Amino acid sequence: MSSPQCRPGSIAVFDSHFHIIDKRYPLVANNGYLPDDYNCADYLERMCGYNLIGGAVVSGSFQAFDQSYLMDALLALGPLFVGVTQLPYTVSDQELLDLNDAGVRAVRFNIRRGGSEEVVHLETMARRVHEVVGWHVELYVDSSELEGLYETLVVLPAVSVDHLGLSKAGMGTLLKLVEKGVRVKATGFGRVDFDVKTALREIYAANPDALMFGSDLPSTRAPRPYCDNDYALVIEALGENGAKKVLSSNAVTFYRAWPQKS
Repeated sequence: MSSPQCRPGSIAVFDSHFHIIDKRYPLVANNGYLPDDYNCADYLERMCGYNLIGGAVVSGSFQAFDQSYLMDALLALGPLFVGVTQLPYTVSDQELLDLNDAGVRAVRFNIRRGGSEEVVHLETMARRVHEVVGWHVELYVDSSELEGLYETLVVLPAVSVDHLGLSKAGMGTLLKLVEKGVRVKATGFGRVDFDVKTALREIYAANPDALMFGSDLPSTRAPRPYCDNDYALVIEALGENGAKKVLSSNAVTFYRAWPQKS
């Protein structure tokens, strides 16, 4: 693995979105795609220049409902890290409690690529996981689809949207959701079709607690992978005080990161 391209600043980072890919555990091809290995050591080496205070390991489409890789990753990374998993509608309360004890804090609906539970179960599952274990739901969705989900999302207890919503087409709806309390991952800057700095400022203005920075490492299938300039862009767009919220404190609060395990 290469070392960071530049020396990041000293502002603390809680990396709210990255993937660990370990072929010792089950992987399922998604539209014919299988990623390369990217283990915990690879991730920590790439982030060695950052003031990294924790983060969230996010299950990808190619990991489907497998929990074994995630349990191993959380053990390896330590108690400052949490998990975002994918679960079937039929998951039991005991399974939720066990995953919560292991550090999982959210369930993901991958509307864009699949591999997760169907969106028809979104409202029921979102309410259930919040009631049983206090989790939120995360959506990998193009913002152009948010208008059709708006009435569902605004009444859910806790929601976040990945990668700034991906497209300019639905930014207006995303901003309305942000005003209602929906959080947004400041991740995947190489995946979007709009000016990132403008989007960061608009979302921050709508709700300063909404944005949560993440590296999106290893940036599977992204047109442009994460680079250290993405971190610098957050500071440039929002100033140091705003950046502190977006780079760490917003996500630490939302993920209930510490203490994380019972």
